[in-house]
Amino acid sequence: MRIVVQVKLLPSPEVKAALKATLSAANDAANWLSPHAQNRENDRDRSRSALQSLAYAELKARGLSAQPALHVIRKVADAYSTRKANLAAGNHGSKDSARYRRIAGRPVRFRRDAAHAYDDRCLSWQYDARTVSIWTTAGRIRGVRFVCSPEALQLIREKRQGESDLIHRDGAWFLVAGCEVPAAQVNSTPSGWIGVDLGIVNIATTSDEGGSFAGAELNKYRRRQIRIRAELQACGTKSAKRKLRRRARREARHAANVNHIISKRIVAEAERTGRGIGLEDLTGIRERVRLRKPQRAALHSWAFAQLTAFIRYKAERAGVPLVRVDPSCTSRMCSWCGHTEQANRATRELFACRACGVVAHADHNAARNIRVRAEFVWAAVSRPHAADASGVQLQARPWRAGQLTGRTH
Repeated sequence: MRIVVQVKLLPSPEVKAALKATLSAANDAANWLSPHAQNRENDRDRSRSALQSLAYAELKARGLSAQPALHVIRKVADAYSTRKANLAAGNHGSKDSARYRRIAGRPVRFRRDAAHAYDDRCLSWQYDARTVSIWTTAGRIRGVRFVCSPEALQLIREKRQGESDLIHRDGAWFLVAGCEVPAAQVNSTPSGWIGVDLGIVNIATTSDEGGSFAGAELNKYRRRQIRIRAELQACGTKSAKRKLRRRARREARHAANVNHIISKRIVAEAERTGRGIGLEDLTGIRERVRLRKPQRAALHSWAFAQLTAFIRYKAERAGVPLVRVDPSCTSRMCSWCGHTEQANRATRELFACRACGVVAHADHNAARNIRVRAEFVWAAVSRPHAADASGVQLQARPWRAGQLTGRTH
């Protein structure tokens, strides 16, 4: 499995100026090449090899060395491939929409401080000294110090493969290195499953008793950040704008830290008990859900995709099996008797089954349903010809027909 490791550079003012000039030169070259790629007749003419024949000499004349010039060509070619995939997937609207035509009809643009890729010919690491030697438009600069955790240093030393990206963010410089880490052998015979229900008030709730990770503090933090940003934007002074820049992405970093903590605890518990993890497949939920205007900000700041990604890669590293299940009706179905009705969800927090009378926390009930569905999905995928105790073939989505025979609680 591939993971990325970030280290922070500690360049001198002269080195900072050289790095900034290098990023500007690389992205200016990409912006020069992008209109030429846009005007090509077909996608084949926008491939790396086609653009290299077109622009390599010109990029060298612009002051880029051989490898940086090739990286600029690859960046532009990959950007058009990504745009093509997004247009085909409908991520920019239908073909007859104004947004689709606007994006498809203009060249891809690159920020002047956008990241630039380095391979081992342009960047070398001195692990013991914790320095790097890096190519710039002002020449090769050696002895640039970097800092990182001991774990990150060990990963880079032992597992680093491929390119590293130079990133300028919030006035600081970073190198992001890709590392190939062998995934642990997946536990093919889990002793059970942990269902995980994702939400806004409770960020994650597991099917275990007491397995709730409340989001009250994070939501309170977000409301405070929104209020501070609004006050600074209303002020409009140069000092307020400087403070806004310093506070940029602070909320995102805080939310990522919370998601790391939650995902680590869930995966550690699954690994300790020899169980697998069941997650809701929430792909496209922002497009499917219809909310009132005051609720939209909470939904769109909800980093459930990030939390899911963290759980997925941590589970892969630990050898914990993970399955995604259909989230439909998990909050309306009774995990004790299987009765499904909208009225079962009495309030946001309270679940009260109209059939068997059981009362439970709504998120915990949903997590129990996810756990059961994960059992069926895993059985259908890993043992497609197996049958449950009643002799009924296990299906990946038996709840569609309301059949949950042979469940365990």
